[in-house]
Amino acid sequence: MTDLPPDEPPALFETATFGGGCFWCIEAAFQFLDGVESAVPGYMGGTVSNPTYEQVCTGTTGHAEVVRVRFNPKVTPYRELLDLFWKIHDPTTLNRQGADVGSQYRSAIFYYNEEQKKAAEKSIQALNEAGTYGDPVVTEVTPASEFHEAEEYHQNYYQRNPNAPYCQAVILPKLRKSELKD
Repeated sequence: MTDLPPDEPPALFETATFGGGCFWCIEAAFQFLDGVESAVPGYMGGTVSNPTYEQVCTGTTGHAEVVRVRFNPKVTPYRELLDLFWKIHDPTTLNRQGADVGSQYRSAIFYYNEEQKKAAEKSIQALNEAGTYGDPVVTEVTPASEFHEAEEYHQNYYQRNPNAPYCQAVILPKLRKSELKD
């Protein structure tokens, strides 16, 4: 973190980026969390400039489906974002979440500073030591790279389509499990 001039206040919001399967699920969960200004689905971690959803779905671009979260750490600390992330996906399956298979669905935390990196690594260590999942956590912890916002039809998917079969069968149970929705 850089030192600010004495007359300049620190930024109100920080950024975190998570990948844990389909970005519609991750986006919906973070949208319900207090202190979150925005949760935007997109792609990160690959080698193709300006990838499309169709390209990412092939699994050949190296990108993961992710959600970039802008949050107020005074309202919701980064640790609470991590806690929610662990509740809404299975971090023990390599390149897979449920029926979604491929490296684009990998469990990933893209960090923006050393504090986030250390917090993520400590959190993974604690989960593994406690045997929380029965299997080791395989979530990658990687420096954030260029974020590519997903196409408009992916934005606010659950909010716009709450009665869609996917939302009812996959997203809503995750929201209930994380106690974000009744």
